[in-house]
Amino acid sequence: MKTILPRRKIEGISAILLPFRADGSVDWNAFCAHMVRTTQTSLIPAVNMDTGYANLIDEETRLDVLRRTQSTLSGQIFTAGAFVRDRAGASFDPEAYRRQIERIQAFGGIPVIFQSFGLTNLAPDQLLAAYADFGRFAPRFIAFELGTMFAPFGKIYDLAVYEDLLGFKECIGAKHSSLSRQLEWDRLALRDKIRPDFKVYTGNDLAIDMVMYGSDYLLGLSTFAPDYFALRDRYWLEGDPRFYELNDALQYLGQFAFRAPTTAYKHSAAQFLKLRGWIDCDDTHPQSPIRPASDLPILQNILDQLVNGNW
Repeated sequence: MKTILPRRKIEGISAILLPFRADGSVDWNAFCAHMVRTTQTSLIPAVNMDTGYANLIDEETRLDVLRRTQSTLSGQIFTAGAFVRDRAGASFDPEAYRRQIERIQAFGGIPVIFQSFGLTNLAPDQLLAAYADFGRFAPRFIAFELGTMFAPFGKIYDLAVYEDLLGFKECIGAKHSSLSRQLEWDRLALRDKIRPDFKVYTGNDLAIDMVMYGSDYLLGLSTFAPDYFALRDRYWLEGDPRFYELNDALQYLGQFAFRAPTTAYKHSAAQFLKLRGWIDCDDTHPQSPIRPASDLPILQNILDQLVNGNW
């Protein structure tokens, strides 16, 4: 187990939920308002991520997300998923990745390189060559290891491959979504030894206290409550013991929202944001799994704990 690092400044990136109206259209006003709300807490927004249905939306919607993000943030930093849609058995498509990366950069974002069937099927040397190639047209990018509980094209790389990723200066960090503390601790130890400035962004919504050990985060859970995540992070920096109880309350939310099937957390997010009065409709993408209405009283109870907590 890695040593706890108190009073550390945590970098938080929050994946923004793409909200829908009852007629199936995107609620763009709610999307932009939530992005502003997120930046006002000091968290960095991430768009076109899994929380934004990156593997389900079409290219026009993906482009519209980038346009509206650029317009809303007016030059503030944001990250965005570079997603290439393919099928099992597909060949790696470097040109498709280049187009996605360059589009994100054209709108002022930092690309987060989503995996694809073609990318994860590459042999280790070819895989590393692909990431090296991304660095040719992306001066800064974030890699992304995604467990198959989130998407069938995901893959957690072996530690030797991860070590080589640290050698690409353009790769400023990597989101790790295995939901395994040990695998993330292994990456932190390697980072500390080889490249201390490299960011290990936890994607473990079931262990959000990984920030205590040196991880930063890129989470879907934080879209439920960017205000309380930012407050928790400030408590850690200041050495305020209220960090622990607030973290516990947020983790309770994560354990409930990210239960199987994991991808239904996006519907939980919509339910929670509607309870907060931040969106008008809690519908999810029509191809994404849903949660039962019986979840609502439990989510309300968690929200009440956050609102009425001693922090």
